[in-house]
Amino acid sequence: MCRPNFCAECGERLTRRGWRALIRARFCADCSRRLGGSGWVKPIATISIVAVSAFAVGRYLRPQAPPLLIQRAANSPLSDMPVNLNDSARASNHRDWIKPNAGNLNPLTADDQAYICGARTKKGTPCHRRVHAAGERCFQHKGLPSLLPLSKLVVRP
Repeated sequence: MCRPNFCAECGERLTRRGWRALIRARFCADCSRRLGGSGWVKPIATISIVAVSAFAVGRYLRPQAPPLLIQRAANSPLSDMPVNLNDSARASNHRDWIKPNAGNLNPLTADDQAYICGARTKKGTPCHRRVHAAGERCFQHKGLPSLLPLSKLVVRP
């Protein structure tokens, strides 16, 4: 790459010391001071001020996020009564956490039934996620039809 050996303004010989010689390669120290230093500081400062102000204006004009609404399904087993925090603050011991059927690996009892989603996946097979009721779909397949009849959606222990 060609680098000048003499100042473009006055013709004085340029001395190269350090990496700053690459920035002010065309002018000597006196001409550089007289002409306003390096020519890239003002454009960089202008671009950064414009970018910061555009970001601030964009954040200010952004619409507010809608409020979070948590809705419960109509057939939910949870009650609509307010929670009483004093009831759940009772002292508990370790025996409360031990399940009576701890040896049984199947969490379903004889009278409980579990169902699978059964909707078509990308692969073309029925979805095997468990759902609470027959004909219901998992979170990913809500509103899609089932590939299987209702009799085959029952999970048998």
